[in-house]
Amino acid sequence: MILYAESSAVLSWLLGEPVQSRVIAELQAADRIATSAITVIECARGLARARHDGRISGVEERAALHLLDEAFGSWHVLEISEDVVGRARSSFPAEPIRSLDAIHVASAWSILDAAGQVTTLSLDERVRENARALGMKVVPG
Repeated sequence: MILYAESSAVLSWLLGEPVQSRVIAELQAADRIATSAITVIECARGLARARHDGRISGVEERAALHLLDEAFGSWHVLEISEDVVGRARSSFPAEPIRSLDAIHVASAWSILDAAGQVTTLSLDERVRENARALGMKVVPG
């Protein structure tokens, strides 16, 4: 199974949020994991925000950034290609959709077209709704 890991789920894993165990289970069950190049930026910024807000310490932020870097070293990272830009600019089944979310859905959509199937790991309801409408399996259930 090819799993597309969207930022909301990855950040939930890194922050140890209540759904973390479900996210980890999906990551471990995947044959291959793909994500967008924007995921590392969104997650790093989310960790910085959590530190700034006092939800995590500086040590916890650095540990989470290390986990993120390790994951990115083994995941397939999709650049924001012309294809992804074109898809992100198009209409989505569930509008409105924010720009970064559109890039995530467009990235997963490009995998779907190339591989015939992809499972999207996301906690963002708009991403989940659009992924389902485009024919992707969405987790966690």
